[in-house]
Amino acid sequence: MTLLFLIFLLTMALSLWATAKVKSTYHRYSRYTVRSGMTGAEAAAAILERAGIRNVEIVAHDGFLGDHYDPIHRRLVLCHENFFGRSPAALGVAAHEAGHALQHAQAYRPLQWRMAAVGAATFANQIVTFMPLLFMGTHLMEPMLGFTLMAVGWGIIMAFNLITLPVEFDASRRAHALLTRMGMVTDQEAEAVQKVLRAAAWTYVAAFISSLLYFLFYLLPLLTGGRSRN
Repeated sequence: MTLLFLIFLLTMALSLWATAKVKSTYHRYSRYTVRSGMTGAEAAAAILERAGIRNVEIVAHDGFLGDHYDPIHRRLVLCHENFFGRSPAALGVAAHEAGHALQHAQAYRPLQWRMAAVGAATFANQIVTFMPLLFMGTHLMEPMLGFTLMAVGWGIIMAFNLITLPVEFDASRRAHALLTRMGMVTDQEAEAVQKVLRAAAWTYVAAFISSLLYFLFYLLPLLTGGRSRN
């Protein structure tokens, strides 16, 4: 179990570092006001209007950096700081979420894959969270069967996180290009937007690396015939 504990520490440190990087970069570039004077909600609305998308609602919500695009209800959700904010950070996050709405409207293939895999990923998360407590820790299951189920669970999560990467990177690329092309940010402000989006991307990279490490941890005993990993 020593290796598992080390993986836990490594992935926890990676996740905390990525989260801290996002927050520090966001706060740094949320202190300035863009020259256009647009809010995040206005920027997102302008992007959707330009793309001819009129069936997506833009709403504000409480909570910090819980911004997301809901493809089922066609709703673009922004935290108050980004909905009303006029900073490069606010416009960058809002445009990024609008980028997901564009992906959805254009049937962007990786987004479709991720949407289709949400149910499997949710079930896999339940497996890797509760199975060690209910079965492996109480010896109610053969160790190799436990490793197999955990490997499958983490494999599904890893695949979901892998699919997420191009979805997020493409949305950020669209956001940066559209904000610049539509004149909502200056070249200097566009650099700030890019730094915010790059910092946010690290959270998805960290999630993929973490799931990959756990997947390999449970897979290797199956490949080596169940020999001890301690």
